[in-house]
Amino acid sequence: MDQPPTPSPAGMSLTQVQQWVLSVLAFTVIEHFAAGLAVAGVFADDQDARVGLNVLAGVTGVMAVAAFRALHAKSMLSAWLLLGPLPGLVGAYFTFR
Repeated sequence: MDQPPTPSPAGMSLTQVQQWVLSVLAFTVIEHFAAGLAVAGVFADDQDARVGLNVLAGVTGVMAVAAFRALHAKSMLSAWLLLGPLPGLVGAYFTFR
């Protein structure tokens, strides 16, 4: 009981934690913007505006994934980019169902 606590194994450095916080924050903010574009597409009156807003939501989603990868100094071209158009696809589903 009188022994000092053993040091824990090496964790993440402050730089790594800052990198994760910044990348998750950037991804979340950009994805919220993409979701807002998709919601605007659902409620738009003009058919061209609906299509355009959902396309913009998909492109913005791809940029969010690319920003996340870039902040981690990884190649932006990866299979994760396939998740990028998801806001646009979900918005298109609710727009044209």
